[in-house]
Amino acid sequence: MTQKSTQTMTATSPRLQFIDVLRGITVGFMIMVNNNGQNELAYRAMNHSPWNGFTPTDLVFPTFLFVMGVSVVLSFRGRRAQSTPKRTLLLHVLRRFVILVLLGLIVNGFPYFHLETLRIYGVLQRIAVCYLLASLLELATGRIAPRILLFVAALVGYWALMRWVPVPGYGLPGRDIPLLDPDRNLVAYLDRHIFPGRLFEGTRDPEGLLSDLPSFASTLMGMMAGWYLKRTRATWRTFAVFLLSGLISLAAGLLWSQSFPLNKKLWTSSYVLYAGGWSLVLFATCYLLCELWQLRGRWTLPWIVFGTNAIAAYVFSELLSSAVATFHIHSRLSIQQYVYSHFFRLIGSPAFGSLVYSVVFAALCWGVVWQLYRRGIFIRL
Repeated sequence: MTQKSTQTMTATSPRLQFIDVLRGITVGFMIMVNNNGQNELAYRAMNHSPWNGFTPTDLVFPTFLFVMGVSVVLSFRGRRAQSTPKRTLLLHVLRRFVILVLLGLIVNGFPYFHLETLRIYGVLQRIAVCYLLASLLELATGRIAPRILLFVAALVGYWALMRWVPVPGYGLPGRDIPLLDPDRNLVAYLDRHIFPGRLFEGTRDPEGLLSDLPSFASTLMGMMAGWYLKRTRATWRTFAVFLLSGLISLAAGLLWSQSFPLNKKLWTSSYVLYAGGWSLVLFATCYLLCELWQLRGRWTLPWIVFGTNAIAAYVFSELLSSAVATFHIHSRLSIQQYVYSHFFRLIGSPAFGSLVYSVVFAALCWGVVWQLYRRGIFIRL
């Protein structure tokens, strides 16, 4: 569904503009790191950590979920103010969940849609699950205590499952097999039995079913920030609370990572805290710039364009990426390979050429959503 208006929607009001800015930065960087030109030649920061560890790219997805958690809280506040019935809200949530899952399947299958090997998991599917859980929680209660309890339970529960539950056929992690072994872990084991032959990496999937649990914890961090945000005014104390919370979360994540490593593909509990800490620091920074210092205008516009049509920008980028990687100039080179090797690879070092390709690809996607923005069209699922 689209909404057309001569004014920007509520989410870009002066009070909330910094949220769209952060969402836009996240989506823009997400598009860039997903389209490197050639991953093995790109700067390390532009690729996910191969397994244990952390790069700036590993910050993108949890920050998007964090911002979504904030937005769910603020969105429901507005709907409650309009006395929207709970049944109407629930139907909207379910409808959006289904649409996100279907969009995820379209992105996974495009352009040929080989149904026998179609990947079921995906980024949009994980967003859908976290959105559904966050919305149901917000519908059930606006109190902070249940969010804190669920957050702690998700992190501790996931750690206990990954550390103390034997993996059938392999044994107990940390005793019979290495903790967080790439293929011999509970997440990968379950996914191979639920969707055999449909996993992104063959034997495992970075958006596996069990790791939705700690992913929801990333969303809960945003919900807790949103709960605090809607109860306060733009003050330096609010900025300090967000910044200090981020620094504490960073320290806690690093401390826990000594025994439960940072791992984006398994979305470990330490990774939730560490990535969430960075999300809070970025959240505080955007809050400082846009709300306290009132620095809005030219620098915020590009990110607001992305932020107000985030899902549309992401879906378009993924479909375009699949198209240029699938269709060929001739039998040997795809469109993407041809363009990269004949133009961008020749610009300076291979890593720099890869970065320029990423920037150009993201700029092209931005141009598409800019046309929507300037016409006042916001695609709302």
